[in-house]
Amino acid sequence: MLNFKCKFKAGAHGWNSFDWEALKYASDELRADRDVVLEAVKRDGWALKYASDELRADRDVVLEAVKRCGLALEYASDELRADRDVVTEAVKNNPLGFDFAGEELQKDIDLMAELSRHIIKRN
Repeated sequence: MLNFKCKFKAGAHGWNSFDWEALKYASDELRADRDVVLEAVKRDGWALKYASDELRADRDVVLEAVKRCGLALEYASDELRADRDVVTEAVKNNPLGFDFAGEELQKDIDLMAELSRHIIKRN
Protein backbone atom coordinates (compact mmCIF):
# COMPACT_ATOMS: atom_id res chain seq x y z
CA MET A 1 0.00 0.00 0.00
CA LEU A 2 2.69 2.48 0.96
CA ASN A 3 4.67 1.71 -2.19
CA PHE A 4 1.56 2.28 -4.35
CA LYS A 5 0.85 5.57 -2.59
CA CYS A 6 4.39 6.79 -3.13
CA LYS A 7 4.28 5.91 -6.82
CA PHE A 8 0.83 7.44 -7.16
CA LYS A 9 1.87 10.66 -5.47
CA ALA A 10 5.14 10.78 -7.38
CA GLY A 11 3.14 10.55 -10.59
CA ALA A 12 0.80 13.26 -9.38
CA HIS A 13 3.75 15.58 -8.97
CA GLY A 14 5.03 14.88 -12.47
CA TRP A 15 7.94 12.62 -11.61
CA ASN A 16 6.42 9.66 -13.42
CA SER A 17 3.63 9.28 -15.93
CA PHE A 18 0.25 9.67 -14.29
CA ASP A 19 -3.06 8.27 -15.40
CA TRP A 20 -5.97 10.08 -13.79
CA GLU A 21 -8.11 6.95 -14.24
CA ALA A 22 -5.93 5.28 -11.61
CA LEU A 23 -8.16 7.08 -9.08
CA LYS A 24 -10.88 4.60 -10.01
CA TYR A 25 -8.81 1.85 -8.39
CA ALA A 26 -7.22 3.93 -5.65
CA SER A 27 -7.86 3.60 -1.95
CA ASP A 28 -10.26 5.89 -0.16
CA GLU A 29 -7.21 7.55 1.37
CA LEU A 30 -5.84 8.53 -2.05
CA ARG A 31 -9.25 9.61 -3.32
CA ALA A 32 -9.33 11.98 -0.36
CA ASP A 33 -5.78 13.28 -0.89
CA ARG A 34 -6.25 16.83 -2.15
CA ASP A 35 -2.89 17.02 -3.91
CA VAL A 36 -3.45 13.77 -5.80
CA VAL A 37 -7.01 14.64 -6.83
CA LEU A 38 -6.13 18.21 -7.77
CA GLU A 39 -3.38 16.97 -10.08
CA ALA A 40 -5.73 14.38 -11.57
CA VAL A 41 -8.49 16.91 -12.35
CA LYS A 42 -5.91 19.27 -13.84
CA ARG A 43 -5.09 16.52 -16.30
CA ASP A 44 -8.72 15.59 -16.95
CA GLY A 45 -11.80 16.94 -15.21
CA TRP A 46 -13.49 13.53 -15.38
CA ALA A 47 -11.24 12.46 -12.50
CA LEU A 48 -13.66 14.31 -10.21
CA LYS A 49 -15.92 11.28 -10.57
CA TYR A 50 -13.51 9.27 -8.39
CA ALA A 51 -12.74 11.92 -5.78
CA SER A 52 -13.98 11.67 -2.22
CA ASP A 53 -17.23 13.42 -1.32
CA GLU A 54 -15.20 15.97 0.62
CA LEU A 55 -13.15 16.90 -2.44
CA ARG A 56 -16.24 16.99 -4.64
CA ALA A 57 -17.31 19.80 -2.31
CA ASP A 58 -13.93 21.58 -2.49
CA ARG A 59 -14.49 24.66 -4.64
CA ASP A 60 -10.93 24.85 -5.96
CA VAL A 61 -10.86 21.18 -6.95
CA VAL A 62 -14.25 21.40 -8.67
CA LEU A 63 -13.34 24.61 -10.51
CA GLU A 64 -10.20 22.95 -11.89
CA ALA A 65 -12.27 19.96 -12.98
CA VAL A 66 -15.04 21.89 -14.75
CA LYS A 67 -12.57 24.20 -16.49
CA ARG A 68 -11.22 21.11 -18.23
CA CYS A 69 -14.45 19.17 -18.57
CA GLY A 70 -17.72 21.02 -18.12
CA LEU A 71 -19.63 17.76 -17.79
CA ALA A 72 -17.67 16.98 -14.61
CA LEU A 73 -20.16 19.29 -12.91
CA GLU A 74 -22.29 16.16 -12.59
CA TYR A 75 -19.92 14.92 -9.86
CA ALA A 76 -19.69 18.13 -7.86
CA SER A 77 -21.52 18.53 -4.57
CA ASP A 78 -25.05 19.94 -4.67
CA GLU A 79 -23.75 23.14 -3.12
CA LEU A 80 -21.23 23.68 -5.90
CA ARG A 81 -23.72 22.72 -8.59
CA ALA A 82 -25.69 25.70 -7.27
CA ASP A 83 -22.64 28.01 -7.36
CA ARG A 84 -23.01 30.52 -10.20
CA ASP A 85 -19.26 30.83 -10.84
CA VAL A 86 -18.71 27.08 -10.92
CA VAL A 87 -21.61 26.57 -13.32
CA THR A 88 -20.38 29.41 -15.53
CA GLU A 89 -16.92 27.82 -15.80
CA ALA A 90 -18.48 24.45 -16.60
CA VAL A 91 -20.64 25.92 -19.37
CA LYS A 92 -17.71 27.86 -20.80
CA ASN A 93 -16.00 24.51 -21.32
CA ASN A 94 -19.08 22.61 -22.48
CA PRO A 95 -22.57 24.11 -22.75
CA LEU A 96 -24.09 20.73 -21.91
CA GLY A 97 -22.68 21.13 -18.41
CA PHE A 98 -25.69 23.35 -17.70
CA ASP A 99 -27.76 20.17 -17.43
CA PHE A 100 -26.02 19.50 -14.11
CA ALA A 101 -26.52 22.95 -12.64
CA GLY A 102 -28.64 23.28 -9.53
CA GLU A 103 -32.37 23.64 -10.05
CA GLU A 104 -32.46 27.30 -9.03
CA LEU A 105 -29.68 28.23 -11.45
CA GLN A 106 -31.45 26.42 -14.26
CA LYS A 107 -34.36 28.81 -13.70
CA ASP A 108 -32.15 31.92 -13.53
CA ILE A 109 -32.99 33.92 -16.66
CA ASP A 110 -30.06 36.32 -16.21
CA LEU A 111 -27.59 33.46 -15.98
CA MET A 112 -29.09 31.76 -19.00
CA ALA A 113 -28.74 34.99 -21.00
CA GLU A 114 -25.14 35.45 -19.87
CA LEU A 115 -24.26 31.88 -20.79
CA SER A 116 -26.01 32.18 -24.15
CA ARG A 117 -23.88 35.21 -24.99
CA HIS A 118 -20.77 33.26 -24.08
CA ILE A 119 -21.82 30.32 -26.27
CA ILE A 120 -22.51 32.64 -29.21
CA LYS A 121 -19.07 34.28 -28.83
CA ARG A 122 -17.46 30.85 -28.66
CA ASN A 123 -18.99 29.74 -31.93
